[in-house]
Amino acid sequence: MKINGSTLVHGIMGNPVSHSLSPAMHNGAFAATGINGVYVPFPVEDVAAAISGVKALGVRGVSVTIPHKQAVMEHLDEIHPVAERIGAVNTLVIHEGWLKGYNTDWLGANRALEDAMDLAGATVLLLGAGGSARAIGFGLLEAGAQVIVASRTPKPGQALAKQLACPWHPLADVAELAADAVVNATSVGMGTMRDMSLVPQAVVGSFPVVMDIVYAPLQTRLLKEAKEAGCRTINGLQMLLYQGAAQFELWTGQEAPVAVMAAELKNAMGLK
Repeated sequence: MKINGSTLVHGIMGNPVSHSLSPAMHNGAFAATGINGVYVPFPVEDVAAAISGVKALGVRGVSVTIPHKQAVMEHLDEIHPVAERIGAVNTLVIHEGWLKGYNTDWLGANRALEDAMDLAGATVLLLGAGGSARAIGFGLLEAGAQVIVASRTPKPGQALAKQLACPWHPLADVAELAADAVVNATSVGMGTMRDMSLVPQAVVGSFPVVMDIVYAPLQTRLLKEAKEAGCRTINGLQMLLYQGAAQFELWTGQEAPVAVMAAELKNAMGLK
């Protein structure tokens, strides 16, 4: 790749962003498609100043990550209706100074699930009530699925269930709930909670499809136990991959080289 005066600049805005896998994924996609583009990390604390900067510098596209997915919305010229309903933006498309915000997290989750099942008419048990759960929940509704929310704390879980017009249950009820798929949209399974799972091993086999948004580690306890029980499993790297593919397509108007992007993600994680 040669960077010159015609290179289209893209990046990821957040704090911190040095750990992000997105540069590897998107730079690999630009190289594979022959697009003269580059994707770099933008560590950002002041969102308003960052938005002025990307507009002034002619940046073409930006990924938005924690903690700016909500704060960035007030600085945009237009917001896609689904992103508006979700209440969070993770993708900016910039054209002639006009900023439009999208959310591709739900697209990534839906596409990952659709590799294993038909979402229309399916029932999905969604674990968690944070930002990721919110995006996934609204995306499932867009696909025609029915959602059940289960969360540790009642107030946020009940609030999300009300917005999704779906039932809420405490996590303690998971063993009694029936669904075609279960999605862990919490951080349980990573870090200090690496050895934990929100779905009891004795009942995980009752869910035909099991998805975990955690991708470090790639095989969480939930996914290991689900695989042993004969479930179809989806790891968090798939959601990251597909949301990134949707971003690439919004920025370029070209079909994303998904296989290349997947390989770059695995290389960045030291996986074969």
